[in-house]
Amino acid sequence: QVQLVESGGGLVQTGGSLRLSCSASGRTLSSYTMGWFRQAPGKGREFVAQITQNSGSIHYAESVTGRFTISRDNAENTVSLQMNSLKPEDTAVYHCAAVLGGSYSLWGQGTQVTVSS
Repeated sequence: QVQLVESGGGLVQTGGSLRLSCSASGRTLSSYTMGWFRQAPGKGREFVAQITQNSGSIHYAESVTGRFTISRDNAENTVSLQMNSLKPEDTAVYHCAAVLGGSYSLWGQGTQVTVSS
């Protein structure tokens, strides 16, 4: 069974950095557009960043532009999210996801990121 697994979350102070990673078992991610999403307590899921198969097109939510960087290593079958200058409002569960069949339909369980003020 295909699974996406996120890692790298944790507790960090305002202004700190974290690097999230997403790996896959049972499937090669190089053929898929990948994205990161987040969900804060009591809020809906929010798009964070997206990267196409060959890293040719990258998009970010306005709220993270200039602070977060999405990248992928197809040889290692991983997608990463480097998060710098973290703010308390970045606190959320972060999920990676893959576009299959035209929509984000494969999701990981998520990793908690908590930014203390």
